[in-house]
Amino acid sequence: MILLGLSLIFSIALCVHVVRTGQQMYWLMIILLFQPLGGLVYLLAIVAPDFLGGAKAQKARHAARQVLDPQREYREAGQAVEDAPTVANRSRLAVAAAGLGRHAEAERLYAEALQGMYADDPQLLLGRANALIELNRSAEALPLLEGLSAQSPAARTPNVALAMGRAYHALGRQADADTALRWAAAHLPGFEGMARYAVFLAQTGRKDEAREALVEIDKRLAKTHSHFRKEARGWRDLAAAAVG
Repeated sequence: MILLGLSLIFSIALCVHVVRTGQQMYWLMIILLFQPLGGLVYLLAIVAPDFLGGAKAQKARHAARQVLDPQREYREAGQAVEDAPTVANRSRLAVAAAGLGRHAEAERLYAEALQGMYADDPQLLLGRANALIELNRSAEALPLLEGLSAQSPAARTPNVALAMGRAYHALGRQADADTALRWAAAHLPGFEGMARYAVFLAQTGRKDEAREALVEIDKRLAKTHSHFRKEARGWRDLAAAAVG
């Protein structure tokens, strides 16, 4: 009975925190229905990051919110655009839409943002190009990327190279695709570049090289921190499916 009472007091205190700090109301249901586990989740996801502060804590809170409510950022970004349709807010909504696989919406938002003084903005151009690639419109994406790459040496980033490689591959320019994707795989942090290069190798008949790339991915995955392993494994699975 004592433990039950303490659990109830703990849950009520967290519910008060939810209301006073303006958190999403679904937290009340999680805390009350799944005592005490729901309260512990709320404590780790919301209270602890605010108390501890710092970039890592904020990332932990964001990750927890994404798991529990993957469309939250999309909804909040959409409301921000309604309140103030600025370039920054449109870009934020475009990123959220792309993260949910709504690439047509993301492409439209990026196109709307690429106006006036923002017509040559590198991040907007890359975002729109990536959306076009996902929509199988690489012929439209490639001129954007080539123009972006020609802007300045600073614009020739691994992310731009990765997008160019994907566009070249889709358009049958395999030698150009190999150069761009290999460079991106060597310089892009994380696993996406390596995985997409492995996919390219497998799809162009270079299965032995693709298997070697997959082995390298597995070696790095084994050394990856548990916080990043889920995303890394997603890219690994993409490569493994192509290698067969």
